[in-house]
Amino acid sequence: MLKIAVLVSGGGTNLQAIIDAKIPNVEIALVVSNNPGAYALTRAQNAGIEAVCLSPKNYESREVYHDALLSCLQEHDIELVVLAGFLVNISEKMVRSYKNRIINIHPSLIPSFCGKGYYGLHVHEAALARGVKVTGATVHIVDEGTDTGPILLQKAVEVKAGDTPEILQRRVMEEAEWIILPKAIGMLANGEL
Repeated sequence: MLKIAVLVSGGGTNLQAIIDAKIPNVEIALVVSNNPGAYALTRAQNAGIEAVCLSPKNYESREVYHDALLSCLQEHDIELVVLAGFLVNISEKMVRSYKNRIINIHPSLIPSFCGKGYYGLHVHEAALARGVKVTGATVHIVDEGTDTGPILLQKAVEVKAGDTPEILQRRVMEEAEWIILPKAIGMLANGEL
């Protein structure tokens, strides 16, 4: 059984997709948010999953915060860290401690619209401004860079006439993110990646 922690900052729709997928050989052992008001914490509690809020605002420095986050994961014997809309940069120390065991879902087809500043609606605004006809989502391994780690899975999504960033964001979540993130976790848990 692969023990995973899901790190989130907002509503937790990707977390819900993981919960609903009931992935064989996977235990969602912990949900961590940096945001005390994140609905993802409620989703976790409703599913009987331990949920904690670790906000950088409650620590004297980012280094102390990152050490607390790493300690929390280690205390729960977490084997795979899943970033599902977690809007805090992961420390190099954590990347080293969980080398090739941190994955992220990104709402574009990397290498397009990724890296510093590309998160949330910003990604979809950029895709629409560029006029792309296809966008999508990517699950990748987290390394020391921003959205630079090896790609595990991608799924394309059509951009339609009249799309707003919000409409495109929702379509990318429904048609790509909520499908490939649970799939990647399952493949990792069952030795398929």
